[in-house]
Amino acid sequence: MRNGQFPSQTCSVARALEIVGEWWTLLIIREAFFGARRFGEFERNLGVAKNVLSERLAKLVACGVMERVEISGRGNPRDYRLTEKGRDLFPVLVALMQWGDRWAAPAGAPLRLFDPETGEEIAAIRVTGAKGKPLAPEEVRIEPGPGADERVARRFGAAASGKLPR
Repeated sequence: MRNGQFPSQTCSVARALEIVGEWWTLLIIREAFFGARRFGEFERNLGVAKNVLSERLAKLVACGVMERVEISGRGNPRDYRLTEKGRDLFPVLVALMQWGDRWAAPAGAPLRLFDPETGEEIAAIRVTGAKGKPLAPEEVRIEPGPGADERVARRFGAAASGKLPR
């Protein structure tokens, strides 16, 4: 397993990576969005070793990203389903997919996502202001939040520039 913890970093990105930063984990989440529910489906669709899959699913359940649901049938069958916390990763996965389509798929996008109501391909994920105006990194102001420790407060407090670099 890759880096599991970033204890010296007061950072939401670091905390999120502790949960979903290992590549099999994001691929398992992708498969759950694509409809996989059973251990065998994840294994078949990903080609991942059973021990790795078992470990990652257990971690996702322990972190509240997925839940195990007992279903009827032979052999003590279980489904794995995304929780609300897991479903909240959808925009992250779509953004990563769109980035990969642009920068890592020379033959073009392997999959396309459509709005079922309009039949149109979904728009690119982007960062916008409260009124919908697209924002570039250099237009975003950074300030310490309520979870900031002293180091973060010093780095991004009043004396700092408060803007992301170009």
